[in-house]
This record gives sequence, C-alpha cells and structure tokens, in this order.
Amino acid sequence: MSKKASSFSALGGLVFSTDAGRHCPDCSQPVDACICKQQTIPEGDGIARVRRESKGRGGKTVTTVTGVPLPPDQLKELATTLKRRCGTGGALKDGVIEIQGDHVELLIGELTKQGFKAKKSGG
Repeated sequence: MSKKASSFSALGGLVFSTDAGRHCPDCSQPVDACICKQQTIPEGDGIARVRRESKGRGGKTVTTVTGVPLPPDQLKELATTLKRRCGTGGALKDGVIEIQGDHVELLIGELTKQGFKAKKSGG
C-alpha cells in the first residue's frame, strides 16, 4: 500500500506546468529575446509629418514627428539628434518623436537635410 503525499515538500520539489511562456510565433524565441520584430520598419507612406500640439499637455507646446521610416534603434538616434539640434528635451513614444517647444520649421529643414521627405501636418 502506497503512502499519499500530504504536502508539497513531500513531492520532492516536482512541479509541472503546461505553460511554456510567451514565445514569438514567427521565430519561437522568448518574446524578450526575439529579434525578428525589432528590425521592422513601420508601415506608412515614408513621409515624416511634423506638427505642433498642445492638447492634453497642460498648455505646453510640443512638436511631434510621425511616420519616419526607420527601425526603432535608428529612430532613437534620430530623436537624440533632433533634440540636440533644437536645444531642448523630448521623448520617443510609440514611434513618435516629441520635441519640447514649437520647432516645426527647424525640424522640417533638418529632416529634409538628412534625406527624409518631410511636410507640415495640421494647422
């Protein structure tokens, strides 16, 4: 007659799980180690749109740049370059470069100089 285990420690540390963790469906790597999605260029028409926004920012003016056809690591470098060129702070959020202040014309000139198609968006 076998003796039934009365606690988890009596099982000898045996743990079984059917969950294999989060894996990328394309390359079967763990999501945090996946490299297939990191180098993708965002879809769009390839035109960088520059606009001035102040809505939802407590009255502060921010210039946003969207639609730049670059992978995330190069987009981060571009954001740093643009912030340095304007002499202000900013951020990169979800593929959108945000520069503090009203720098629409300066950013359009800088993006054009770097070889991007850029145009003013909004009013």
